[in-house]
Amino acid sequence: MSETSVAMEPITLTVATFNDFGYTDALLQEYMDLHPNVTVVSYVAATSEDARANYLDKVVTGGLADVEAIGGDWLPEVMQYTDSLVDLTDPAVDGRWLEWETAPATDADGRLIAYGTDIGPEAVCYDAALFADAGLPAEPEEVALLLKGTWSHYFDLGQQYAEATGKAWFDGAAGAYRGMINQEGVAYEDPGTGEITATTNPAVKAIYDELTAVTPNISAHLTQGSDEWLAGVANGDFATILCTPRMLDVIKGAAPRTRTWNVADVFPGGGGNGGGSYLTVPVSGDNVDAAKELAAWLTAPEQQIEALAASGAFPSQVRALDNVTALNEAMAAGGGPTTAAFFNSDALGAIFSNRANAVGVPPFKGKYFPQVNDAMQNALARVEDGSQDQATSWGQFVAEVEAIG
Repeated sequence: MSETSVAMEPITLTVATFNDFGYTDALLQEYMDLHPNVTVVSYVAATSEDARANYLDKVVTGGLADVEAIGGDWLPEVMQYTDSLVDLTDPAVDGRWLEWETAPATDADGRLIAYGTDIGPEAVCYDAALFADAGLPAEPEEVALLLKGTWSHYFDLGQQYAEATGKAWFDGAAGAYRGMINQEGVAYEDPGTGEITATTNPAVKAIYDELTAVTPNISAHLTQGSDEWLAGVANGDFATILCTPRMLDVIKGAAPRTRTWNVADVFPGGGGNGGGSYLTVPVSGDNVDAAKELAAWLTAPEQQIEALAASGAFPSQVRALDNVTALNEAMAAGGGPTTAAFFNSDALGAIFSNRANAVGVPPFKGKYFPQVNDAMQNALARVEDGSQDQATSWGQFVAEVEAIG
């Protein structure tokens, strides 16, 4: 897009995000230097939930920012309101993103209503010292070969590890379930009718059964990000974490004095995506053309790599993913998501680029996906903490899901 494609009268554009998109003051100043008539004002919600509630409350009636971020997990809810959003389709951005990121943001009429900002390709983070103590290969290339295969293979290795060491193989059921369910093309709802099928879909039940069967023996029964989980990272309470690029900074923060955590270029079942966000432009804005231009600039390859260095937001742009040198440098940058030294690698960008390209068909997520998924996470937690057995917790899940639709 041309920098002169919008009128040159002075305007103010507001950008609303949440958590940390990597849109630093310096990055936004770059845009204002290129567009002297534009003042960009940034608003950051404390949490994704706060942003979601505000977005869904105002998307139809008005009152949102000129450029408004949404989370990938609540994209299905947003897709109900595409008439309230600008069609961002533009020849200048054709082929810019991975297809599996643009497909969920394209409505039935072929309108692209959101530009992807980042993704969460998943790899396996592991404690090399714990692997070596258990007699397992510990170098990243060796671990990638060791773990390559199905989820059953990953869990079988975990059983062997737990028997040999008396320690947990992975941190908790929630992370494993996210990876497993995101590899199912159709999980909770019928793409044609929108009918909830989670309780009758044999793939969902099979994942639930397999995971709840192994968690008593090989899971540390911890919730990612909790105080107990952070202590477990530092104390070697579990050997593996299914991790996205953003997770690396959390691991480093939990165990800053350790130097035994590595990243293996592998993920059970092939590939998986564990996160990501988008930018939308509400039709209610006063300067929608200028807002569209700003959204395109913020999600361009160069800016995505800058955001990676600042916050760990991993690029979804094809051209950015192909630039592994820049990715490696961004992931090793001071103040970025991690350092090469901490994870004993100068190729973290290349690893996660490979992981992004290993993602298959994205799962269909309809408007009920967040509610059904919350019910499933609660069901897994009840089994994991011992408050219910597998059958009882599944029965409660069925009852809760039937009450949704």
